[in-house]
Amino acid sequence: MADKPLRWVGTSLEDLRAFPDAARREVGYQLRRLQQGLLPDDWKPMASVGGVAEIRIHSGVEHRVFYVTKFSEGIYVLHAFEKRTRQTRQADLELARKRLAEVGRFRQRK
Repeated sequence: MADKPLRWVGTSLEDLRAFPDAARREVGYQLRRLQQGLLPDDWKPMASVGGVAEIRIHSGVEHRVFYVTKFSEGIYVLHAFEKRTRQTRQADLELARKRLAEVGRFRQRK
C-alpha cells in the first residue's frame, strides 16, 4: 500500500514550521506513521470538531496538530498550534472546523 500524501490546509504548514526543532521532528515522525496507515503514539479524537483527531506532542510546552485521515486522496493537516492550558482554546477548535469545511468544499468541486 502506498503512503497517503499530506495535504496542508490554510497556514498549518507554516505554523508547524514555527514549532521548536524537537517538537517539529516529533510531529514529522507521527505524520509519517499516519501516512503508513499507523496511529500516532499519542493522539485523541476531537469529537467536538467532527471526524478530526489531534496528535499530542509533549516537549516542555504542549503542541497539537489537528488532522483528518478519512479521505482516500490524502491526510489533511488542518491546524498546528502551541497549547498552554489543559483545555483547547475555542479559537483553535473553530479554526479546525472552518478548515474542515474548506476541505469539504474543495472535495465537492473536484
